Amino acid sequence: MTIHSSFPFPTEDDPVRRLRGRLGGTVSLWTSGTGDGRLERAGLTVTSLMVANGSPARVVGLIDPDSDLAGQLASTGRVVVQLLGARHRALAEAFAGTSPAPGGPFTLGDFEQTDWGQRLLDAGTWLGATVESTRELGWSLEVAATIDHVTVGDDDHPLFHHRARYTTL
Repeated sequence: MTIHSSFPFPTEDDPVRRLRGRLGGTVSLWTSGTGDGRLERAGLTVTSLMVANGSPARVVGLIDPDSDLAGQLASTGRVVVQLLGARHRALAEAFAGTSPAPGGPFTLGDFEQTDWGQRLLDAGTWLGATVESTRELGWSLEVAATIDHVTVGDDDHPLFHHRARYTTL
């Protein structure tokens, strides 16, 4: 990764990208895999997601089809989705690939292995899910997963992403 002062995203006028950026959302971290090797686990920050209640309940997210996470999900079929707080900003930037993380982004937090993948210990709200389906949707990979486990914690200072910037309430 090269550190530079220029804006890292394309500057051409893309009204759909600009619209999506204005929707904003809580920043989640999707992780999958086991062990502590770089090739055995992967993670990615995701704000394009929704939860559908039902029996079973589901989580649906849009991820980069070329990401390490996409490959890991295809391999394991399981995912942890955790909501990040303001204290996780540096971690979010590292998993998004917008800031350096010597040794990899998993070194920036304390994680434990669950049945669904690596869970960030100080993320109060998280879920474990089994991938049900994936499909290309626009330039993204839509991942639909059945929710197997949910823990809802105190999220006093959630991290939001709006117009290409991290912010809090």
